[in-house]
Amino acid sequence: MGSLKQFPFQTLPKPSNSLRVRPRSGLLLRRPFLGVRARAAAVASEPETQIQQDNSLKADLLACPICYEPLIRKGPSGFNLPAIYRSGFQCQKCNKSFSSRNVFVDLTITSGTKEYSETKPARTELFRSPLVSFLYERGWRQNFNRSGFPGPDEEFSMAQEYFQSVAGGLLVDVSCGSGLFSRKFAKSGSYSAVIALDFSENMLRQCYEFIKQDDSLLNTNLALVRADVSRLPFASCSVDAVHAGAALHCWPSPSNAVAEISRILKSGGVFVATTFLSSPLNSPLSAEALRPLRQFVGQSNNNYNFFTEKEIEDLCKSCGLINYTSDVRRAFIMFSAQKP
Repeated sequence: MGSLKQFPFQTLPKPSNSLRVRPRSGLLLRRPFLGVRARAAAVASEPETQIQQDNSLKADLLACPICYEPLIRKGPSGFNLPAIYRSGFQCQKCNKSFSSRNVFVDLTITSGTKEYSETKPARTELFRSPLVSFLYERGWRQNFNRSGFPGPDEEFSMAQEYFQSVAGGLLVDVSCGSGLFSRKFAKSGSYSAVIALDFSENMLRQCYEFIKQDDSLLNTNLALVRADVSRLPFASCSVDAVHAGAALHCWPSPSNAVAEISRILKSGGVFVATTFLSSPLNSPLSAEALRPLRQFVGQSNNNYNFFTEKEIEDLCKSCGLINYTSDVRRAFIMFSAQKP
């Protein structure tokens, strides 16, 4: 779709009678009402109009994880990594501030706390380890093929098929890990912007290390955000696509996470995810693929949330999603559902 332009977040005026929808993307654009003469002039200066559209993308996408109010941005405009790194964010309502931590912006509720700390379940804390973050794409993820995962390239192609209806929109890759799929989505040019989101600081740092090795990614509309999947820092109905690769089984509360994903999706937005299935036939395969995790921390297989396909479909429907579909290969499942 050509080169991606900057994606500003600063607060914009909200003129009346101004909502328009860009074809294919579904992104809301704000432009003043055009009279007959103004419409003719706009047609005559199409490049200028396109610039106005790109500069008027919704400014209040990022939201406070406490009250979900839009964040005010202070710093350079743009959605690329250098711009995000030099920016600060503040909630308009509760006045909480958020800043970048090296290469990502920390939008967790505990961001900025000095005395208070809390830990997540062991399966979540595991992925915050520098060693696990380093190993994930260097041999660990390849073990998933034992359970039926077809491999990153084919999984990416499958996901792209599911996301066809929201091409050109904003994609959030939740629980992105080291950014294996975030980078693929950003390089595809199929989306106006991509957010690589994870709770693990070290996974996000590892993601940046991979990004630095590819000059074409540094100035694309790709941002790194630290956040809790059960408390996503986005305005309701603001995101076109959400991807979660091999993640659902690790979430402390899959129902809270899918409910949050449903909340942030626009009408027509698409959720695509992969995970390990649970069944008498598939459980040994899942256990084999996850064996490195248990050896590292001594966990049992019961510490992960493995579901049957019917359970996953029921979860999506209970969170208000429709048009559920799936592709199952042994213990591997890729499923998709849509916001009405």
